[in-house]
Amino acid sequence: MRGDGARDEDRVVIRPSPLNAETPESALPDEITPAGRHFVRTHFGIPLLDRGRHRIAVDGAVRERLELELGELSRLPGRSVALTLECAGNDRLSFTPLPTGELWGGGAVGTAVWGGVPLREVLSRAGLAPGAREVVVEGADAGPAEEGEGTIHFARALPVKKALDPDTLLALEMNGAPIPREHGAPARLIVPGWYGMASVKWVTRITVLTEPFRGYFQRDRYVYDYGAGGTPEPVAEIRVKAAITAPRDGDQVPVGPVLVCGWAWSGAAPVSAVEVAADGGDTWDEARMLPASSRYRWQRWEYAWEVRSPGRHTLRVRARDDAGRTQPDAPRWNRLGYGANGVRTIVVTAR
Repeated sequence: MRGDGARDEDRVVIRPSPLNAETPESALPDEITPAGRHFVRTHFGIPLLDRGRHRIAVDGAVRERLELELGELSRLPGRSVALTLECAGNDRLSFTPLPTGELWGGGAVGTAVWGGVPLREVLSRAGLAPGAREVVVEGADAGPAEEGEGTIHFARALPVKKALDPDTLLALEMNGAPIPREHGAPARLIVPGWYGMASVKWVTRITVLTEPFRGYFQRDRYVYDYGAGGTPEPVAEIRVKAAITAPRDGDQVPVGPVLVCGWAWSGAAPVSAVEVAADGGDTWDEARMLPASSRYRWQRWEYAWEVRSPGRHTLRVRARDDAGRTQPDAPRWNRLGYGANGVRTIVVTAR
């Protein structure tokens, strides 16, 4: 695996250490992304944890403190969820000027089937104390913060309501097999509909709080900071988005009928429509939506495009969801470069 941003057969490596790598274009048409090709986002080194000895502590504002072995966890009522996971920094390169952060193109997204135990099962056994407000999940990955706070662990908080969602999982499996090390083995959180920073990997501790969490990755990172003296807003739900998977940018296509297809997804609500505009105009034609296979999995769309002349052509795509949200022409710039969901454009050549 190379660290120069070049393609290889598995992923497109953005940074080799700590590992940050995109799903390659060749895997994006797959409804389920193979684990070995699914994007990886890490902030520190990948910890090596012993599945046989690993324990997860549950503490804070609970009636009973717990320490769960993986065997105990696996015996609790299980559930599987197929969902599209997207890094909050995906498509950061579409911002102008370029914000700070990893230089993600459009491949920090993938879809997998996660199996495990609903977090609510664990919390119900511990018992939430009166006044419980947030649930902090901490991973074993640790390192220095940029602001010099010393060594910190990656940790994020969820509102109690989201933590109790039956589809919020402590996942033990990915696509029917034990979770690979780079994806958070032996246990990771999976938070449906939220950007990937919420799905904490290498889970070691779950702490219930009665006041807002103020950890580094909650307060200083993964916030929308629009500048102009405004108060940063926390990054949470995945914004509505559509992407073209065929043809690819730079492809050659024939003059005549061409099938354009891709995926659309949104964390807030199911996708209701996808539209395509050809040759740079603002005439948007509605694509055909294929039936959704599950609430949190990306949805396939298709568009029959009639190419009338040889030469270069542009295609743009946008989606809207049942919450009334539509992709903007350009993403709203923010200092840390999160939530880029501007309309995508590809260029193809007809011959």
